[in-house]
Amino acid sequence: MEPETGITADPMSMEDSKKGVSNWTLCSFSTSVQMFDYFYKLLHNWTPNLNLNKYEQMVLLELLKKGHLEAERKIGKGVKAFQVRFHPLYKSRCFFLVREDDSVEDFSFRKCVDHILPLPENMQIKHDVNRALRGKGGGRGGRGRGRGGKKN
Repeated sequence: MEPETGITADPMSMEDSKKGVSNWTLCSFSTSVQMFDYFYKLLHNWTPNLNLNKYEQMVLLELLKKGHLEAERKIGKGVKAFQVRFHPLYKSRCFFLVREDDSVEDFSFRKCVDHILPLPENMQIKHDVNRALRGKGGGRGGRGRGRGGKKN
């Protein structure tokens, strides 16, 4: 994917940092929504289980390093490649990094973007969404309010 309109390769100035512009080695993003859209399109347009090209690998590595709280742990001894794969638990597309030792690790581009430039409230991660996937809470049954005891 080539950088889109509004994404430039200019060095970051002090004024830009005050405005919320995030400049990187290869590109810059004016807003968190623009950054989100770039990675969303990449995630949904790239062929699954195929290594991303070198440009996209450098951009994803920079996203991970700047935006992930556990980037060093995720990267480990080095990144061999990035791929788009279907997550076995969430059944959706996800970025995976393939380490030099061929182990793999997924990461959330949304969390990284939100850490670099906060996303608007309607785009932020809803933390209780994952509860439903684990089978806790919600649904019918359980020990909620009943209809009361039966009378004979």
